[in-house]
Amino acid sequence: MSEKIKTLLEALPYIKTFAGSTFVIKYGGAAMEEESLKREFAKDMVLLKYVGINPVIVHGGGPKINRLLTDMHIPAKFVDGLRVTDGRTLEVVEMVLSGSINKEIVKNINDMGGKAIGLSGKDGKLLVAEKVKDKEIGFVGEIVDVDVAIIRDINRHGYIPVIAPLAYGADGNSYNVNADTAAGSIAKALSAEKLVLLTDVEGVLDKEGNLISSLKRPDIEALINSKTVSGGMIPKVGCCLDALQGGVRETHIIDGRIPHAILLEVFTDSGIGTQITGGT
Repeated sequence: MSEKIKTLLEALPYIKTFAGSTFVIKYGGAAMEEESLKREFAKDMVLLKYVGINPVIVHGGGPKINRLLTDMHIPAKFVDGLRVTDGRTLEVVEMVLSGSINKEIVKNINDMGGKAIGLSGKDGKLLVAEKVKDKEIGFVGEIVDVDVAIIRDINRHGYIPVIAPLAYGADGNSYNVNADTAAGSIAKALSAEKLVLLTDVEGVLDKEGNLISSLKRPDIEALINSKTVSGGMIPKVGCCLDALQGGVRETHIIDGRIPHAILLEVFTDSGIGTQITGGT
């Protein structure tokens, strides 16, 4: 019992500090695949809302998209980590993201006592994108505008927005947007307190494979140059750096395979992942 009380008291100053602020959370990986983790994530979002924090969820859906593409005999191709999205692939992406996954997340949050609203970035031109330049990858977009009034209205009325990373094209087309990039763009537009990326790794690791719990912006370049940070972690830390440059106060890369990962990261002194902040 004393440990439980200690944990609650440890969380109190963080709850007081973050009440009224906005957390943008990129939801993906195992946390979206395993049934038990899905429920725990939904509980966490409801708790954040009840203690006065405004969670904004941006979700991916790669594994489910890949499974449906395979079933439909449509090849999945990637260039520099971005899905090559022709017309048929875009139909599948939109079906999975806006239909199946988005509505499941909304239902899970509602089942846990919260109130969630599912959106595509196309709704009300919430996200406006232009076609990615210099790559022949079809209908893949870079966000050029975010209508934060839509998100703030949803927050103000007590709801949790759940956003599928599809965008309305400035040219009238629809665009598939990388979920990390979409979350970063939304966090910048909202001047969010935190951007949290849920992943299937502990966070940023050193050369010995140990977790680095805290980094500042200048540390990242050195880690990349030394190849300590490499592969799929490079775009994630890049997303964090871009968000910090755009006014987000703190960013986090955490292991979504751990139940209640977000609460452990933001409401405890030690955290569980890597926090990246600006400054020197």
